[in-house]
Amino acid sequence: MGKKSPKVKVHLDSGDIRTLADQEIKAILRAADELIMTGGRNLLAKILKGSKDKRILKYELQLCPAYGFYHELKLEDIMHRIDWMIRKGYLEIEYSDRLPLIVFSEKGWAIERETYAEELLLKLGSLLDGHDYSYVENLKDRNRGMILLLIEKIKGTGNARFVPLLRTWQAIEYKKVQAELQSAVQYLLKEGQIK
Repeated sequence: MGKKSPKVKVHLDSGDIRTLADQEIKAILRAADELIMTGGRNLLAKILKGSKDKRILKYELQLCPAYGFYHELKLEDIMHRIDWMIRKGYLEIEYSDRLPLIVFSEKGWAIERETYAEELLLKLGSLLDGHDYSYVENLKDRNRGMILLLIEKIKGTGNARFVPLLRTWQAIEYKKVQAELQSAVQYLLKEGQIK
C-alpha cells in the first residue's frame, strides 16, 4: 500500500483588505460559481485576473461574466480579496482527497443565486424577439432553488411575451419545475397584454 499524501495546507492572507464593495463580492462569487468543487483559490484568482492560463482556456473559463474583473490588480492582491471572502464566510474550502477546493457557504450561495438568476433573466429576455428558445435546455438540472427564483423573477416582469419561452422550457423539465412554469404562464397570461 502506498503512503497517503498529506492534504495541501491553506494559509489565508487577506492582507490589508478590511471590506469589499458589493460589486466585488458578487464578481468573486460569480467567478467562483464556475469552479465549485473543481478548482481552488489560485484558479479563481486567475479567472478574476483575466489570465490566459491553459486551464482557463481549456475549460472555457474566459466565458465567465466575471473573467478579468480585477485585470488591473496583481494576482497577490486578488488572492487577498478571495481570502477575505473565505474569512468573512462567503466562500469555504473543502477537500477532495488532498486538494483544497472552493465551495459556497450558505451566505455566499444566497448572493450568487440572486446574481445568477438576474443574469439568466436578462439572457432569457434577450431571446424574446426571436423564436429560438433552445437555450432553455441549459437550465435543466441547474440548482432548483435558483431556477425557482428565476421563474419568480420572470413572473415579476409581468411580461406575457415570456409565455412561448416558458412553454418550450416546460416541455423539457421535471414535474415540480413544470408545475412552477405552468403557474408562471397562467399568471403572465392573466397579468400580461395577450390573452
